Amino acid sequence: MAGTMEASHLAAVRADLAARIAAIDDRASRSAACELARDVDAIRLIAHRNGLAPAVTVAHFLDSALARGDHGALVHGWLAILGDAVACERQDLAACDAFAAACSVRLAH
Repeated sequence: MAGTMEASHLAAVRADLAARIAAIDDRASRSAACELARDVDAIRLIAHRNGLAPAVTVAHFLDSALARGDHGALVHGWLAILGDAVACERQDLAACDAFAAACSVRLAH
């Protein structure tokens, strides 16, 4: 029963984060980076509290991209990666490393 409740809670958290990501994506092309960064930070905090390590990793990279001035279509790509990280079933170091590698390549371009 505890495992079912935990899985249900995590599913609700993932659904909330997915909705938040969709909301950011919807307004990404018309919002200032600082506004988006606040919302990304909220996602990072929720992901951290709930053990969604790959999402925390990607949120840090997205924050760096926003700080360097990425906007518009570039942000949409970052949000797609963040959505994948939220949905990722694996929460181990290897999963974090895989997402970090993908983000590093994206940040370099």
